[in-house]
Amino acid sequence: MATFIGLVAIISWGVLAVLGVYASSVPPFQLLFICFSVSALLLFLKRLIKREPLFTLPKLTLTQWIVATSGLFGFHFCYFLALRYAPPIEASLIAYLWPLLLGIAVANAHQRLFAVIGGALGFIGCGILVTGGESIQFNSEFTLGYGLAFICALIWSGYSWFMAGTKSDVEDIGWISIAVAVLALGSHLALESSYWDLSFNAWASAILLGLGPVGGAFYLWDIGLKFGNRQLLASLSFATPVISSIALFLFGISTLSTAISIAIVLIMVGALISNAVPALIMKRRLRQAANA
Repeated sequence: MATFIGLVAIISWGVLAVLGVYASSVPPFQLLFICFSVSALLLFLKRLIKREPLFTLPKLTLTQWIVATSGLFGFHFCYFLALRYAPPIEASLIAYLWPLLLGIAVANAHQRLFAVIGGALGFIGCGILVTGGESIQFNSEFTLGYGLAFICALIWSGYSWFMAGTKSDVEDIGWISIAVAVLALGSHLALESSYWDLSFNAWASAILLGLGPVGGAFYLWDIGLKFGNRQLLASLSFATPVISSIALFLFGISTLSTAISIAIVLIMVGALISNAVPALIMKRRLRQAANA
């Protein structure tokens, strides 16, 4: 069940692009502030419904505060800057190295080789989808943007690996969201012009982003990482751009391409190699040991 909940987070991230289109008029860090404010409100809404004390503080260590806050805020901060200093396709593709890095990090010793192979196939599938099957050229002019995108991959894979193993309550994401919202507001005031006279669609999309992919999904991802199959979730994370492309098509924003079919096959084969093959090998070894 926990793995399925983690999968719901991945699906939620897949609809981020659709909601992002309708919220495109909102400056990035202002949008981030709104989203994480909504995310924080989810904690208090849950406590209100369950009639729990509203303001009981979390028992997070200093390390947990630093890693979790820098993970959630640092990823988005570096990603927004990466899009400023590098073409979106290349930046997005480099950032999508995170499922590969996470898969390797959470794999056992006997799974690691298969995690690399399966993750590489998933990344190739993701690359075909992001680029539309066309070749891309990395230009040294955008080195800063590429570096920031790679930092995104390191941050999110590191955050996910850390949260998978740390002892913290899932609802602590709400308190971390408050810290991220404050940092986002500070970045907005320092780097952007404030614009609060938003359209209904922009406000609705921003709130839905906070309830889903840029807020609520982090609670679900925490459940999946702590109690589910981390290796499988890492493999399935490559499906995010596939889900995104399908969602954009369903909302009439873009068209489907054959690259989606190729990407789906590669991602699923990669997931099988990363998860099913090691399990079958281990099962065979156990059987042989039992018969010896």
